[in-house]
Amino acid sequence: MALQRVRPEEIEKRSMEIIRGELEGLGPLPPADRLPVVERVIHATADFDFRDSLFFSPGAVAAGIAALKKGAWVVTDTNMARAGVSQSALDRLGGQVRCFMAEPEVARAAKDRGETRATLSMEAAAALDTGGAPLILAIGNAPTALVRARQLLEEGTLSPALVIGAPVGFVNVVESKELWLDAPCPRIIARGRKGGSAVAAAIVNALLYQAIERTL
Repeated sequence: MALQRVRPEEIEKRSMEIIRGELEGLGPLPPADRLPVVERVIHATADFDFRDSLFFSPGAVAAGIAALKKGAWVVTDTNMARAGVSQSALDRLGGQVRCFMAEPEVARAAKDRGETRATLSMEAAAALDTGGAPLILAIGNAPTALVRARQLLEEGTLSPALVIGAPVGFVNVVESKELWLDAPCPRIIARGRKGGSAVAAAIVNALLYQAIERTL
């Protein structure tokens, strides 16, 4: 198979054209508001299963875009996801991205309580002073983060503008995602075992690019 000669600035555009073409070949496209998210996740993973496995609560995309336009703070459960979120797009909107997993106090508290750092990082997110900015959770690795975030939501100590739930793996992964399907807040969930930090970051970026009206 001969390699295609593609200019660097054309690679992403060409990738998106291929993704759209293959999606059209699979049947009806996802709804217009969800399509950019689905395409961005497939771009990050080359996995077309996300066409069907991404769950969107009603108005979730609009809620995420609105929150980002208000300078939302995005809290991730891995530094990999944090690094994957477009800082330049966030800067344009006055937002921030944080990850508490490597914070010494989180590690100490997790050890003392016999909990995961991901669990404690959600408590840190709940206690975060955003100065009135909305909070978005982007969880791509730890099911325990999703579980604790759901508990904090029920307790009334966490009020996210959007929850992105995309842990990957085998132990409690599916179950932690299912907890969010009927949650009383906007949410985008990668159902099943698949997910990961790249998926969580891709969903955030898809919303960011719509918020700043980036065409690609």
